[in-house]
Amino acid sequence: MTPEDLAATHALAFDIDRPWSAHEFASLRAQRGTLLCGDAKSFVLGRVIVDEAEILTVATAPDHRRQGLARNAIAAFCNLAQGSGAATVFLEVAADNAAAIALYNALGFGQVGQRRAYYDRENGKAVDALVLRRTLTP
Repeated sequence: MTPEDLAATHALAFDIDRPWSAHEFASLRAQRGTLLCGDAKSFVLGRVIVDEAEILTVATAPDHRRQGLARNAIAAFCNLAQGSGAATVFLEVAADNAAAIALYNALGFGQVGQRRAYYDRENGKAVDALVLRRTLTP
């Protein structure tokens, strides 16, 4: 997937928050330890640093939601991260994103922190970010 493909899917998926640009995706992809799983319909982008992995974004185009694509991409990311030496995976999710929270909980992520008023909303007040973690088991 090109940075333009990633940006296009991200723009479709994030209508509340500012989507990331192709330039931002290109910069992230160029960094050491970056992992990309999925396809232009649904993807996970993250990175592994030493023994921790961080999911930076999960994006699924609206027409492809509820088909298990994000679940598969997250599972693939966790497998790749573990193969790269990660023992845990972290991510942040907006506290008002019930569908994503349910998915992450079903995949074994649990809340380990909260960042107050982390996500700015254009048409409303800021929303907390929940910090979630999953331990990767061999």
